[in-house]
Amino acid sequence: MIAPPRYRLLKPRLLRELMERTGTGAPLSGRELAAMVDVPRSTIDALLNGVTKTQPADVAERIVRAIGVDLLILWAPTGRSVPSEEPTGDARTAVPV
Repeated sequence: MIAPPRYRLLKPRLLRELMERTGTGAPLSGRELAAMVDVPRSTIDALLNGVTKTQPADVAERIVRAIGVDLLILWAPTGRSVPSEEPTGDARTAVPV
């Protein structure tokens, strides 16, 4: 079974800045973003603090949709050139080249 694609948050600080002024011009709190994206607030907090670096593609897409930016402004697909840096238990995952 192939694992679903994951995206790595490039800059947690940029996510925080974009939350201060979304595509609508309004600010968005971590709690509000979590509710809009349908994830626990702790997920958003961990992303903002750099504790968590990756999310499944669907979560990354919902976050950028809520903020009003393009996916690749905040996220990069993990793989050969963008390691996930998340423990997966699979030694074959995201080896930097």
